[in-house]
Amino acid sequence: MNKRAVTLHGDQFTAIGKKLEVGQKAPEFKLIDNALQTKSLGDYGKGVKLISIVPSLDTGVCDQQTRRFNEEISSIPGATVITVSVDLPFAQKRWCGAAGLDKAVTLSDHKDVTFGEAYGVLIEELRLLARAVLVLDGNNTIAYVQYLEEMTDHPNYEKAISALRALA
Repeated sequence: MNKRAVTLHGDQFTAIGKKLEVGQKAPEFKLIDNALQTKSLGDYGKGVKLISIVPSLDTGVCDQQTRRFNEEISSIPGATVITVSVDLPFAQKRWCGAAGLDKAVTLSDHKDVTFGEAYGVLIEELRLLARAVLVLDGNNTIAYVQYLEEMTDHPNYEKAISALRALA
């Protein structure tokens, strides 16, 4: 099992799973949506996708990251933003309503955290997901990836959005 160090406010934790790389196929997943339905990567079709992985929507950086990607990508035809956390689906639905992002796709890895392991972002000690961003082409091949070592840092929004626009 691959492990690496990540930090939260400078405190060290362990992320489980191998980091994915540009050129790899994104692993298939089974996650739960806000209506408690199982969703897979294949459910989001052949369009380009940005997978935004966050520790919890109820924190400042995660809130800002989710809002920004959803707002910026709404102008890219055929693009989908998928936000993944271990928040319960009920909490994700509440957050989306409060944020006014009723069309946002939020998926929960709470049930078995297999997404976290497959994508290399499961924080062992906290059972949260480490922050990361992936951009996938229409065949779900990774075109851009950023893993953040410090969970309170923001991702590079401009690079991720540019990578997505280049594929659209």
